[in-house]
Amino acid sequence: MVIGTVLGSIWATRKEDGLTGVKLLKVKLDHVEPDVTCMGSILVAADRIGAGTGDKVIITRGTPASKFNDQPVPIDALIIGIIDPEE
Repeated sequence: MVIGTVLGSIWATRKEDGLTGVKLLKVKLDHVEPDVTCMGSILVAADRIGAGTGDKVIITRGTPASKFNDQPVPIDALIIGIIDPEE
């Protein structure tokens, strides 16, 4: 799992059938580990929990991310938590 900050939404008029109704967000990773493979420190993550711009989120990647539905879907990153702001 990694932590990132939501930069905004990604709009795709046409998507794979398994992604119909799935919100996609652009996320900047807070710290990129050497074993994390992505283009720079920004990735696209599927969101089913209602994260929004500016939210700190927890992301899972790889096979666990693709199994959020009854059937596997072609995604590599899934937002699994919104981190509460520090007080």
